[in-house]
Amino acid sequence: MATKTQELKLDIERTGTVSAILTLPDRARACYVLAHGAGADMRHSFMEKTAEGLAERGIATFRFNFLYMEKKHGRPDQPAVAHAAIRAAVAEAARLCPGLKLVAGGKSFGGRMTSQAQSKAALPDVKGLAFLGFPLHAAKKPSSERADHLSGMAIPMLFLQGTRDELADLSYLKPVVEKLGPKATLHQVEGGDHSFAVLKKSGRSNDEALTEVLDVLEAWIDGLA
Repeated sequence: MATKTQELKLDIERTGTVSAILTLPDRARACYVLAHGAGADMRHSFMEKTAEGLAERGIATFRFNFLYMEKKHGRPDQPAVAHAAIRAAVAEAARLCPGLKLVAGGKSFGGRMTSQAQSKAALPDVKGLAFLGFPLHAAKKPSSERADHLSGMAIPMLFLQGTRDELADLSYLKPVVEKLGPKATLHQVEGGDHSFAVLKKSGRSNDEALTEVLDVLEAWIDGLA
């Protein structure tokens, strides 16, 4: 399957301009607006492998930098600034990929900011949110307050979580997902950490664990109305 990769600039209203990448396979059937985590930009190897793996599965991705990462500031943007970037990315992905099923979310911080944006005002045409390691709490400080805003959302949500994820104690995350009801799906990656990396003694590689993640994500996207 041939894939086109396009380097772009994304204008964020009243904020600035950031870099973006559209990875568009031939005969794509969906586009995933993929936001990066707090500590690494859209070109991080995890983001690259995710985009490549989804392209092989016929799913386009629209990646973008948050403003703080584009300007190489240390601290992540304030939520309102991050939300504006996500809204701009969703709108641009919809413009560039007309007719494709649209989903949004991303890695850790990027996924959480996407869910916050959705909770404040629905992201136009987005059919579901997929979280690649939802950061439920700070390391070694288990709680579930960061998920409180999810309860008011009506669209489907997919939580892909490693069982060794230090930012999402499963004894806290599972009740959150159960409370959300049938709109929420939790898939546990056995032995995976916050980035789905596994220990050597597990008998499988990090690439094999990521393949599991992408297979589950593909099936979930295909199942969305």
